[in-house]
Amino acid sequence: MFIVYILFSESIDMYYVGHTANIKDRLVRHNQGRSKSTKRGAPWRLMYSERFKTKSEAYQREMEIKKKKSRKYIENLINSSR
Repeated sequence: MFIVYILFSESIDMYYVGHTANIKDRLVRHNQGRSKSTKRGAPWRLMYSERFKTKSEAYQREMEIKKKKSRKYIENLINSSR
């Protein structure tokens, strides 16, 4: 099982989109500053996730979300999942 996730950092008011097989471990690594792209935004909160059977499907969905380049799209995803 692979997960596409969206994190939010209040300190820099930014969303981050990624994919992983282990969301708990990945969130810990983001918050410990072990990910170059999210080091300055800790602490990060998990706001949204989607599950996929394959890594390829998860990666394709991650890229689909990122290509939108839209904060509004991301916030709509988050709000529709609540």
